[in-house]
Amino acid sequence: MALSKEQQEKLTPSLALKELKEGHQRFIDGTPLTLSTSSLINQTAKAQFPKAIVISCIDSRVPVEQIFDQNIGDIFVARVAGNFINNDILASIEYACAVAQSPLVIVLGHEGCGAVSSACDGVKLGHITEMLQAIRPAIENAQKTSHEPYNSSNASYVASVTESNVLLNINKITQQSQLLKERIENGQLAICGGVYQIKDGTINWL
Repeated sequence: MALSKEQQEKLTPSLALKELKEGHQRFIDGTPLTLSTSSLINQTAKAQFPKAIVISCIDSRVPVEQIFDQNIGDIFVARVAGNFINNDILASIEYACAVAQSPLVIVLGHEGCGAVSSACDGVKLGHITEMLQAIRPAIENAQKTSHEPYNSSNASYVASVTESNVLLNINKITQQSQLLKERIENGQLAICGGVYQIKDGTINWL
């Protein structure tokens, strides 16, 4: 069954996270729920009541709904290379949480992120050059605690940038959206982050 308004209203931020973590465990175990797609399409045709919004990279190896074993109507997903927050993504989060009443935001980075590696290497290529500037704060933060070389050949450095990018963007959400900040203060919303491991499908929660 698709989530109903009544079910969504009962979801606290912690309960929403619990359900997504349980779904992720089903994904790891290879025991996903089997639901009727046609039935879900019919049930969600007039309305949706998702339990969360996930901010993810565009990487094809990170299929967000599958990772959390969620189906039609269960979660919003906003994807951009490097899983960073800009005005469009922030507006999407505000819609998901303040309008559609989702109680949870997850910022999900991932191991082996091409955008992060490219930013570490200072890649210059078309519009990618400008986009990668969004990851610069994470690079500067990671260099405070990491050892050289500061490029993609240094796996631990890239991992540090990846984690820093998730955490900095979590902070950015509350710093730039009074609407979301108020919902967090009122206990209506929670934000968390993690890094998906493409080598084994697990998530390191931060």
